[in-house]
Amino acid sequence: MLSELANHNEDVRRLIERGYALKLDSSYLVIRDIPYLDHERKLRIGAFVEKIEFIDQVRIKPPPDHQIFFTGTPHGLDGNPIPNLGGGTTSLTLTDPTIVVERSFSNKPSTGFASRFEKIESYVTIIAGPAMALHGATPYTGRLDESEVTGSAFKIHDTLTSRAEIGDLAQKLKDEVVVIIGLGGTGAYLLDLMVKTPVTEIRGFDHDAFCVHNAFRSPGRLETKELGIGKAGLYAARYDNFRHGLVLEPRFIDASSEAQVAGATFAFVCVDKGSSRTGIFDLLLAKKIPFIDVGMGLHRNFGPLSGLIRTTYYPSDNGESIRAKGLAEMVDDPNDIYRTHVQLAELNALNASIAVIKYKQLKGFYNVDSPWDHCLLGVDDLHLVGETWPSSA
Repeated sequence: MLSELANHNEDVRRLIERGYALKLDSSYLVIRDIPYLDHERKLRIGAFVEKIEFIDQVRIKPPPDHQIFFTGTPHGLDGNPIPNLGGGTTSLTLTDPTIVVERSFSNKPSTGFASRFEKIESYVTIIAGPAMALHGATPYTGRLDESEVTGSAFKIHDTLTSRAEIGDLAQKLKDEVVVIIGLGGTGAYLLDLMVKTPVTEIRGFDHDAFCVHNAFRSPGRLETKELGIGKAGLYAARYDNFRHGLVLEPRFIDASSEAQVAGATFAFVCVDKGSSRTGIFDLLLAKKIPFIDVGMGLHRNFGPLSGLIRTTYYPSDNGESIRAKGLAEMVDDPNDIYRTHVQLAELNALNASIAVIKYKQLKGFYNVDSPWDHCLLGVDDLHLVGETWPSSA
């Protein structure tokens, strides 16, 4: 990968030719073998870490700023910390656990840096200079590590996580195996959101075909040739170039579908029939898989639409007691044939977003002030009300 980057980025090529020991860790460029002095003027070896943002798979943007990270605290020949470096103590989560960032530096010359190469050269002079002078050490070891460290579910570089410095939070989702049952209006948006999370695996199930009405409440562009194709196959093809670990099947899920949820750590239920929901609940509760069920009830009485959006969490430890509350329809309405089911894209997307936010709260990605496990959003006034379960797992 480094060779490819060097072929398309002049700065990377110059760093390699200079002899720096480069390594790519997801969306970070690591410059290893950087000598520096500790407080006793002993020789230590550290590494610079720089966030990089990919334009495509092989081209990267110029440095957005003059900041850089380092894996130690460098000192000068007098044994004191090197002055005028700015920044301070910090941490940064990389895929390689041997690279432990301790400091950020911010040392900008009056003229700025003309390139990434000049930026690295400047920091090497300041940080490694004392160790080079005292111990004859060199940062130009030429050790290239062509094996890219990703540990990523994505087929493209996750520059969002590195740019926002939320790698430690992303790690909380890394080992998750998530099931999405139902890829209709809300399920389609929920899938779109979850595809962009670093969970290890996403399994989706829907046995229906993609019809015209689905096009009006699903994300992405429409290709007319997609009409009539199974939803599972359509979405599998649509997201195939984005991530690994996506398994979508045209399958009806009920209480007998144990193999389909084996090993799952969480599930989302996005179905609109009570009879379907009953079998799914039986399955997930029996397997002690925590899940979120979503629902929507809109009606029209000779005027604008009114109604509610529902998001309900069923924890693994007391899900049966939550089901007993009767918050979700578990049987089919005998008058259902006469009903007009109203679902609109913005409400489907909002319902999916609330469910994903709740899931990420449960995993420690988002902070929680009001830990609502059952949420109702009124369309009329956009007022959110909720209830918290006594024990949530």
